[in-house]
Amino acid sequence: MGNYIATYITHPDTMPKSDGKPTFDPMYGFPNGRKIREMPLSEEDMMAFKIPYDRRDYCAHKYMELHECKRRHYPFMLKCAHERHQYNECYVEDYVIRMKEYERERRLLEREKRIQQAAAA
Repeated sequence: MGNYIATYITHPDTMPKSDGKPTFDPMYGFPNGRKIREMPLSEEDMMAFKIPYDRRDYCAHKYMELHECKRRHYPFMLKCAHERHQYNECYVEDYVIRMKEYERERRLLEREKRIQQAAAA
């Protein structure tokens, strides 16, 4: 509820939409460039492996490895603890990257608002 209030009531002009596209140049503030995130699997590969739509993200290759391990070791799926750990680690890392991008977008929106207020004054 706190994010809802901040986004739509108290700071609607400086809070980015969580599912929206970035409004600023992704290379802004990186003079030496920035590593581009690439999907490890193509959409065709994910369709061929029948990966569910909610798992088609940057960790799809880890999900595929985990699913294959579980299939191979059924019913002793505890042997797939390493693959499960790798998948969860990838998922958390992706979440952290997305939160950093959200925070970067929010700070750039606030900076733009401050610059506009200074120009108006």
